[in-house]
Amino acid sequence: MTDRSRLLVSTEDLAAHLGAPGLTIVDASWYMPAENRSGRAEWAAERIPGAVHFDIDALADRSTDLPHMLLSAEAFAEAVGALGIADDAEIVVYDGAGLFSAPRVWWNLTVYGATNVRILDGGLPKWKAEGRPLDTSAPTAPTPATFTPTVDATRIADLAAVAAVLSDGSAAVVDARGPARFRGEVAEPRPGLRAGHMPGALNVPFATVVADGRLADPATVTAAFAAVDLEKPIVTSCGSGVSAAILWLALESLGVPRDRLALYDGSWTEWGGAPGTAVVTGP
Repeated sequence: MTDRSRLLVSTEDLAAHLGAPGLTIVDASWYMPAENRSGRAEWAAERIPGAVHFDIDALADRSTDLPHMLLSAEAFAEAVGALGIADDAEIVVYDGAGLFSAPRVWWNLTVYGATNVRILDGGLPKWKAEGRPLDTSAPTAPTPATFTPTVDATRIADLAAVAAVLSDGSAAVVDARGPARFRGEVAEPRPGLRAGHMPGALNVPFATVVADGRLADPATVTAAFAAVDLEKPIVTSCGSGVSAAILWLALESLGVPRDRLALYDGSWTEWGGAPGTAVVTGP
């Protein structure tokens, strides 16, 4: 088990340090298309004072049809630097759901070398429920910063890498989608994708490690991963690489070191839409 304060920051602590030098607050709100919500519009309407918005759709690799894939290191550094995010800053990331898209931005930042990034425990819902300050004025342009990327490519899995570990059993692949999607009982929300899962993948729905918009208690998180060997490498996957980062966060909270974790960036959108990939249904 790890000290969660390395991963999460409380609303009390953030409120006490608002405006502190070197503190950068990032609103990572993003929602599934069916929710008809705009993370950017909500951020523009109200935000934690000083927060900039990281749009995972806009700050993504546009050379692929796959959604919100990681930018190249150079493009990422330029984009987040323009948002005022420095690699050596104390960074706090939150989202409007409590705990949904913030882990994806947290992962993006850590993959490219930011060393002091934490997620706001309970996110914006908890912040608002406690009556803490909100900025409802029109957003202003951030002061640019320098982000110098250092890339650990081992934390990013592509289709070939996932196929290899499924074939040789050298790593567990855990899928964060809900059980009905994993078993292929319902159609995928993105058109053109086959229903089901990768042969040999394990299902750990992200909802099993989230409670009331927060990372669930250690016993609940441990139980969610009961079928996963935490002593071997683990690849997290989901529909499009967002909730896979929730599983990564949960695994780190159990003490699984980052050098044993990778995230399948293309996730089911790539695997389920690619010709020739094996897809199975059922448990």
